[in-house]
Order: sequence, then structure tokens, then C-alpha cells
Amino acid sequence: MPNPPAKVLVPAEDLRTFSATLLERAGLSAEHARTTADVFVWAALRGVDSHGIARVPAYLELLAKGVANTEPDMKVESTTPAAAVLDADRAPGPVALSAAADEAARRARETGIASVGVRRTVHTGAIGYYVSKIAEQGLIGIGFVAGMPNMGYTGVKGAAVATSPLAIAVPARDHAALLLDMATATVALGKIRQARASGTPLPEGAAATEDGTPTTDPEQAVMPLPLGGAKGSGMSLAFELLTSVLVGAPIFTSFHSDDPAGRKHRQNALLIAVDPAAFGSTDAFTADVDTTLSTLKGLPVAEGADGVYYPGERSATVAAERGQQGVPVAPKVRRELAENAVKFGIALPEALT
Repeated sequence: MPNPPAKVLVPAEDLRTFSATLLERAGLSAEHARTTADVFVWAALRGVDSHGIARVPAYLELLAKGVANTEPDMKVESTTPAAAVLDADRAPGPVALSAAADEAARRARETGIASVGVRRTVHTGAIGYYVSKIAEQGLIGIGFVAGMPNMGYTGVKGAAVATSPLAIAVPARDHAALLLDMATATVALGKIRQARASGTPLPEGAAATEDGTPTTDPEQAVMPLPLGGAKGSGMSLAFELLTSVLVGAPIFTSFHSDDPAGRKHRQNALLIAVDPAAFGSTDAFTADVDTTLSTLKGLPVAEGADGVYYPGERSATVAAERGQQGVPVAPKVRRELAENAVKFGIALPEALT
């Protein structure tokens, strides 16, 4: 059996510039195109390839079909200093959530803790990016996203809730920030597609057929199952309440109604920023975060494990390595990027030619 085509390594800045140019040609402003490209490259650098450069063609399609708005009229609504709602007007998720992260951080520096809900955006990308933006400013970032139901719910036949993610970023003094970025699904939809392409069986309890029957066959699998069964499905439902229902834009109820508009793609989010200074000394907090992480890493290593890691540590190491060596781009993604380069009349990065 022949070996699969090799991935090529492309400098991150080349991918950022190229992706931003594609998105701008597709109708986004230069600023919004650069912001969206930043989110893709950040994910690719950290090894989250399902949300990295592979997402560029999908976003071009969202823009071409009008699902995402190329010229959104985003508005911030607020009746209290510590909370606001950003109406995204169908802006691409990276545009809307980057603005929400900045707004939450600005308010938290004044009020100690602040939250910004995001209404009517489309695919948010890697949510870890936005809480990391908050943590880079010395604040704690917390984020939730709710989207279109595409995952099972314990006791329900078929897709019921979304693979809604949660992300938490906590700044440290000497260590890389802790970054917990997880979905409520056992396996991502992108992993199911990858398994189908490679013919690799899926893990037990990870995915299901259309009627909700668990399967390890990637050809039969159409949706992921919730992480931890009732725990994951319950978290997803809670995130729908904390995001969509909170900002007055329910997704779950309209999706399961007779209204055809309920199936129209959209997502909502909630970002929270917490200023450690409101609880005491920021320096003492980050020092204690470092001590906590160091204590964890100093615990005895289990047999067969290659070390003890905290959330986000390994992806930060991957980001440093890929920043030096380049970002791997798979053959399929390379072909799609090349096709779009021709379509929009721009040059490919040298490494992709």
C-alpha cells in the first residue's frame, strides 16, 4: 500500500498573509480578514488542525453564500458596566468574538469581572484563542459557545444538542498560561471525517449513526456522542442557556420546531473576563498559579506516561516548534487553497507551490 502524500511545512506568517488576502478578496475588510486569519493560524500553530488553515475554504464558502456577513453592523448593547451584549449581525465568529474579548477585558479592568454575550454570529473557530487574548492581558478568560444541534443527548434518538465548547485561560508568571479548551463531545466532527478518509475505526462510544445508534464504523457515523454521556449532554444544554437563551436568541428550541428558519446556521457565545487584582494581588496570584502548576508537574509520573502536563502546555510547545519549523499543511487542504488562489487571482505561498 503506497504511503499517503506528505504534508508540507509553511511559515506561519506566509499562511497568515495568504489567508487574510483570500478572505479580503472574498469580501471582508482588511481588518476583519486579518483578524479571522489570525484565529486560523493560532489554531494551526497549536496543533488544532481541525480549526486551523483547513477552515479557510469553509469560511470562503460561508461568505460566498451570504451565511456570514462581509459587512456586519456590529453593535454593543449594555445597561450595566459589567455586562454587555454584542449583536454580531452574522459577522464571522473570529471577528465577533475578538471584539467581544476586547470589550470584556476592557470592562473587567474597571469592574473586576465582566461578561459579554455574543448574539447572531457564525462559526466561532477555536474558542481558546479568545480566552487566550484575555489572559495575555493578565486577566482570566472564560468562554462558552452554543451552536446548531449536531450531537446526541442521553436518551434522545438522533441529534439533539450541539458540540458546544468551553475554554478557560489562566495567566501565569513563568509558565505558559493554563488553557483548557474542550468540546462537550467525545470526538470532534472533524475527527470523524478524518477517520472516514483514512478508513480508521472510531473509538467505542465516540460516534453514532443518524438515529443515534453507537458505531465505530466511520462510514456509518454521522454525529459525535457526548463526552461522559449525560455529563457532556447536560453541559451542552447548560451552555445553550448561558449563551443563546441569555442573549435572547435561542437556537435549540427553534431548531427543534417546525420553523424552517430554525435550521439556519448561527452561533452564540459568552465571554467572561476576571481581573485577579479585584481579589487581591495580581503578582501573588500569578506566582501561586506557577506554584500550583509546578507542584502538578512534580508529582510522580505514572507507568507508561511520558510526563505530567497541565492543559495548554503541550499545545504551547507545539506552537513554539511550528513557529520555528513551519505549519504542516495536508495535501487535501493544499489542493483546496491552490484552487482558491486561482479563483481569486492571488499567488500561493512558495512552500505550497
